[in-house]
Amino acid sequence: MDNLQPFLKWAGGKRQLLPEIRKYIPENYNNYYEPFVGAGAVLFDLEPSVATINDINEDLVKVYNVIKYNIDGLLEDLKKHKNQADYFYEIRSLDRTDEIENLSEVERASRIIYLNKTCYNGLFRVNSKGEFNVPFGRYKNPGIVNEEVLRTVHKYLNENNITVLSTDFTKAVETASEGDFVYFDPPYHPISPSSSFTGYSLGGFSEADQKRLRDTYLELHHRGCYVMLSNSNSEFIKEIYDHPDLTIKEVQASRNINSDSNGRGKISEVLILNYGKENEE
Repeated sequence: MDNLQPFLKWAGGKRQLLPEIRKYIPENYNNYYEPFVGAGAVLFDLEPSVATINDINEDLVKVYNVIKYNIDGLLEDLKKHKNQADYFYEIRSLDRTDEIENLSEVERASRIIYLNKTCYNGLFRVNSKGEFNVPFGRYKNPGIVNEEVLRTVHKYLNENNITVLSTDFTKAVETASEGDFVYFDPPYHPISPSSSFTGYSLGGFSEADQKRLRDTYLELHHRGCYVMLSNSNSEFIKEIYDHPDLTIKEVQASRNINSDSNGRGKISEVLILNYGKENEE
């Protein structure tokens, strides 16, 4: 489907890693599950006809639902926004008061897209109080109203059987069964103390969460699901996924979203698969 692509910039987004991911997609699978969907780069690349997508970030999931159910209202509301610093900080500050509760679902989704397109480096980050805290980006033409892409995403979500959830990743895969394909793209385990970025939702993603995810991965493996997981190429991740049935592939990814420009560029990551091992040389 032309123009089916992410409608937001997203920290950890998989557009740059797609060429590597495509190499390892199962040839045939039933339903598709993506419990950390983010901006949807892999979902939109695969275009599954039956999928369950999930993200713990409720604001993001509301955007998906508004695109699906009220695309015309969303596009109309997006047109009101201004690429100006004073206006940006006025819209950003709405979640610091009860005023955010007075916004409609359309207005809240429009706000998220606007802030994402005009904030510095396209980050979505909230502080410990759940307040969006990325500064203004000062872009000449940020493309706030990307009608072609948004209408294409609307069409895809409505012409296919796509379930959208906002829950814990374990619940998002409860119905996955033999022959289904599950792709996990969790917040990455930091390879250094300064590299951790979990600010897109409250609570972060701890080492205990990574181990809980590993346990869920192995449970899906025993159910007969095809499972792929991406993460940082850290010793911790390679250690907890050290299992005779799993294959760890080291891949190179480009990272363009990082608060430190030295943290951008090619970065070594891993894809962890529970299938295809019997075909390896």
